[in-house]
Amino acid sequence: MRYGVGPEVLHDVNFALAPGSFHFLVGPSGAGKSSLLRLMYLAHRPSRGLITLFDRDIATTPRHELPELRRKIGVVFQEFRLLDHLSVLDNVALPLRVAGMGEKQIRDYAEELLSWVGLADHMQARPAILSGGQKQRVAIARAVISRPKLLLADEPTGNVDDKIALRLLYLFEELNKLGTTIVIATHNEALISRFGHSQLHLENGEISVRAATKRGA
Repeated sequence: MRYGVGPEVLHDVNFALAPGSFHFLVGPSGAGKSSLLRLMYLAHRPSRGLITLFDRDIATTPRHELPELRRKIGVVFQEFRLLDHLSVLDNVALPLRVAGMGEKQIRDYAEELLSWVGLADHMQARPAILSGGQKQRVAIARAVISRPKLLLADEPTGNVDDKIALRLLYLFEELNKLGTTIVIATHNEALISRFGHSQLHLENGEISVRAATKRGA
């Protein structure tokens, strides 16, 4: 992958994610972790090479079919991307409304999830009045509410304290137990060691897979 005519940010990257697996994406700042995630959630196409998602070759998939594939992917962005004109509850409920779920079920799911991430008292608030950590939790709730087949998270615990970070990781693990494949880009060594999932180590544009190790409880 390259931006414009610049040098390749990623090259000779080769890996496969087993359905229902859980991985931390690690590496030094500037290694290309966010760029790799963009390729995986189809925000960009590779400048060369092949990406296969859900048994579909992305290079040969017609553009009008890509939105259907994207709906199977939950994404937690570093910049949150919340809709300021909607309440916290409505931001989180949006994927279910797009999917056509009944309103009562949508509300029950959204309220339960917002309580889990510690935002039960902010459901009717607008994003503009929330702190960065609160916005992060809204974004995570929105990403997981539809139980996507693949969840990609870019530094999802970067704006929250350790207690909330642990709760969010437990939420990701519960989603993983339901069958969602999870990739979390993070620099948080404490969380990486505590949860002990395998690591995709990205450096110098190349990736290596490291087996799961768990050093703490």
